[in-house]
Amino acid sequence: MSDAAGEQAPWQWDEGTWRGHVGKVRAGRSLLPAGPDRWPDGARAAVALSFDSDHETPSLRDGDTSPGKMAQGEFGRRVGVPRILELLERWETPASFYIPAVCALLDPEEAPRYVARGHEVAVHGWIHERNTLLSFDQELDLLSRAVEVLRSQTGITPSGIRTPSWDFSDSTLDVIVQLGFRYDSSLMADDDPYELLDRGRPTGIVEIPVEWIRDDAPVLMMERFQSLRPYMPPRQLGQIWKDEFDAAYADGGVFQLTMHPHIIGHRSRLVVLDDLLRHIRSHKDVWMTTHADLAAHVAPGLAARPLPSSDPLD
Repeated sequence: MSDAAGEQAPWQWDEGTWRGHVGKVRAGRSLLPAGPDRWPDGARAAVALSFDSDHETPSLRDGDTSPGKMAQGEFGRRVGVPRILELLERWETPASFYIPAVCALLDPEEAPRYVARGHEVAVHGWIHERNTLLSFDQELDLLSRAVEVLRSQTGITPSGIRTPSWDFSDSTLDVIVQLGFRYDSSLMADDDPYELLDRGRPTGIVEIPVEWIRDDAPVLMMERFQSLRPYMPPRQLGQIWKDEFDAAYADGGVFQLTMHPHIIGHRSRLVVLDDLLRHIRSHKDVWMTTHADLAAHVAPGLAARPLPSSDPLD
């Protein structure tokens, strides 16, 4: 039956309606390079590590400004980030850091610190907002301002975006195209990079897909007054990540991983990341790369598109 507003229930939709929803944002051609020499320097597989430096913003977004929540986020910036940067330097591993603009404004030295260490800085929203609750104009405004904050702090225009919580609205792709991003890393239609389609049309946007099983948050998060509890020992999660890498290596594909400084940055959890990097580095033919460099490699023609040089709302 229809709801009180007179709208049809999904099971009442005609074929054009449900096809329209499914086809709005879709996976296009695979961008996995062909042939045995698909990765630089004869590497067999590519590894792209990433960190979402959310810190206080998920709580701020929800209006939870309690000192406890702010302290939990502060741990990520104060303790987690330095530990992660030291570990990456020790293993000579570049990474991509996705940072909400509010986090960058709270500590204007954080984003430049990533760049100085040879890492990528990319967009992760304004205040870790939920895009599916926003209009096109609201998304465009927030992301435009986020780009400008990171550009002003680092001197580099971010080429990539990861939507907060991987929340991709009906408007998000339109905003990404308008702002000139070269790649997105928020969707899950493959293990390896592909081109995004908008209603069946190629967009020129590279998608570097994510997955919840390659993310620390679903397994290790804790909410004091809710039922959310860590359900897996860190070392067990580390074995899943090793298995994911081993399979990507066997396929000659991409191993992509998403982590958060306030989650993975604790001592007993960084042991797992250290062990994972030791396992990966035991393979001599692996390309350790940022998401931006991965996008440029799999789609050099698309990556040659110029990025906007000024605020697109100006």
